[in-house]
Amino acid sequence: MSYRQKEVKKSQKESFFLQEIATLFLKLSIEEKHLQDLYISRVELSPDGGLCNVFFHTPLGYNSFQERKKDLILYKPSMRAAMAKASHARYVPDLRFLYDDGLDKQQKMEDLFNKLKNEGKL
Repeated sequence: MSYRQKEVKKSQKESFFLQEIATLFLKLSIEEKHLQDLYISRVELSPDGGLCNVFFHTPLGYNSFQERKKDLILYKPSMRAAMAKASHARYVPDLRFLYDDGLDKQQKMEDLFNKLKNEGKL
Protein backbone atom coordinates (compact mmCIF):
# COMPACT_ATOMS: atom_id res chain seq x y z
CA MET A 1 0.00 0.00 0.00
CA SER A 2 1.41 3.37 -0.98
CA TYR A 3 1.89 6.29 1.38
CA ARG A 4 -0.97 8.16 -0.28
CA GLN A 5 -3.34 5.22 0.15
CA LYS A 6 -2.42 4.94 3.82
CA GLU A 7 -3.10 8.65 4.36
CA VAL A 8 -6.49 8.40 2.64
CA LYS A 9 -7.41 5.36 4.72
CA LYS A 10 -6.34 7.16 7.91
CA SER A 11 -8.41 10.21 6.95
CA GLN A 12 -11.42 8.00 6.34
CA LYS A 13 -11.02 6.38 9.76
CA GLU A 14 -10.66 9.79 11.44
CA SER A 15 -13.78 11.00 9.68
CA PHE A 16 -15.70 7.90 10.78
CA PHE A 17 -14.52 8.24 14.39
CA LEU A 18 -15.39 11.96 14.42
CA GLN A 19 -18.90 11.21 13.20
CA GLU A 20 -19.45 8.36 15.68
CA ILE A 21 -17.98 10.20 18.67
CA ALA A 22 -19.94 13.36 17.85
CA THR A 23 -23.17 11.36 17.65
CA LEU A 24 -22.47 9.56 20.92
CA PHE A 25 -21.45 12.80 22.63
CA LEU A 26 -24.60 14.56 21.42
CA LYS A 27 -26.75 11.85 22.99
CA LEU A 28 -24.70 12.06 26.18
CA SER A 29 -24.88 15.85 26.41
CA ILE A 30 -28.68 15.73 26.11
CA GLU A 31 -28.77 13.61 29.27
CA GLU A 32 -25.92 15.35 31.07
CA LYS A 33 -26.72 19.08 31.07
CA HIS A 34 -23.31 20.11 32.44
CA LEU A 35 -21.63 18.78 29.26
CA GLN A 36 -23.73 20.87 26.87
CA ASP A 37 -21.18 23.68 26.52
CA LEU A 38 -18.48 21.29 25.27
CA TYR A 39 -17.92 20.97 21.52
CA ILE A 40 -15.85 18.41 19.63
CA SER A 41 -13.56 20.35 17.32
CA ARG A 42 -11.51 17.54 15.74
CA VAL A 43 -10.26 13.98 16.05
CA GLU A 44 -6.72 12.73 15.37
CA LEU A 45 -5.78 9.10 15.01
CA SER A 46 -2.25 8.02 15.97
CA PRO A 47 -0.08 6.56 13.19
CA ASP A 48 -0.54 3.02 14.49
CA GLY A 49 -4.28 3.51 15.00
CA GLY A 50 -4.12 2.60 18.67
CA LEU A 51 -5.00 6.01 20.07
CA CYS A 52 -7.68 8.48 19.08
CA ASN A 53 -7.27 12.02 20.41
CA VAL A 54 -10.61 13.78 20.72
CA PHE A 55 -10.22 17.55 20.94
CA PHE A 56 -12.89 19.54 22.76
CA HIS A 57 -13.48 23.25 23.02
CA THR A 58 -15.64 25.27 25.37
CA PRO A 59 -16.21 29.02 25.45
CA LEU A 60 -15.70 28.82 29.21
CA GLY A 61 -12.01 27.94 28.78
CA TYR A 62 -9.48 25.32 29.77
CA ASN A 63 -10.36 25.12 33.48
CA SER A 64 -13.99 24.42 32.68
CA PHE A 65 -12.92 21.62 30.33
CA GLN A 66 -10.69 20.10 33.02
CA GLU A 67 -13.66 19.94 35.41
CA ARG A 68 -15.79 18.16 32.82
CA LYS A 69 -13.01 15.85 31.63
CA LYS A 70 -13.54 13.64 34.70
CA ASP A 71 -17.10 12.98 33.55
CA LEU A 72 -15.96 12.25 29.99
CA ILE A 73 -13.50 9.66 31.28
CA LEU A 74 -16.34 7.89 33.09
CA TYR A 75 -18.19 7.49 29.79
CA LYS A 76 -15.14 6.35 27.81
CA PRO A 77 -15.81 2.58 28.08
CA SER A 78 -19.39 2.90 26.87
CA MET A 79 -18.30 5.19 24.03
CA ARG A 80 -15.68 2.68 22.90
CA ALA A 81 -18.20 -0.16 23.08
CA ALA A 82 -20.68 1.79 20.95
CA MET A 83 -17.93 2.63 18.45
CA ALA A 84 -16.93 -1.03 18.22
CA LYS A 85 -20.52 -2.02 17.57
CA ALA A 86 -20.96 0.65 14.89
CA SER A 87 -17.68 -0.05 13.11
CA HIS A 88 -17.71 -3.85 13.29
CA ALA A 89 -13.96 -3.52 13.76
CA ARG A 90 -11.80 -5.99 15.57
CA TYR A 91 -10.10 -3.21 17.51
CA VAL A 92 -11.23 0.26 18.57
CA PRO A 93 -8.55 2.77 19.56
CA ASP A 94 -8.24 4.10 23.07
CA LEU A 95 -9.82 7.52 23.47
CA ARG A 96 -7.96 10.47 24.93
CA PHE A 97 -9.81 13.70 25.65
CA LEU A 98 -7.85 16.92 25.13
CA TYR A 99 -8.61 20.64 25.13
CA ASP A 100 -8.28 22.35 21.76
CA ASP A 101 -6.79 25.78 22.39
CA GLY A 102 -6.55 26.56 18.68
CA LEU A 103 -9.87 28.41 18.71
CA ASP A 104 -8.72 30.48 21.70
CA LYS A 105 -5.53 31.41 19.84
CA GLN A 106 -7.52 32.29 16.74
CA GLN A 107 -9.81 34.57 18.75
CA LYS A 108 -6.82 36.33 20.33
CA MET A 109 -5.32 36.93 16.88
CA GLU A 110 -8.60 38.31 15.57
CA ASP A 111 -8.85 40.61 18.59
CA LEU A 112 -5.30 41.86 17.98
CA PHE A 113 -6.02 42.49 14.29
CA ASN A 114 -9.22 44.36 15.16
CA LYS A 115 -7.36 46.44 17.73
CA LEU A 116 -4.65 47.34 15.18
CA LYS A 117 -7.29 48.06 12.57
CA ASN A 118 -9.16 50.39 14.94
CA GLU A 119 -5.92 52.20 15.82
CA GLY A 120 -5.29 52.74 12.11
CA LYS A 121 -2.07 50.73 12.01
CA LEU A 122 -3.41 48.24 9.47
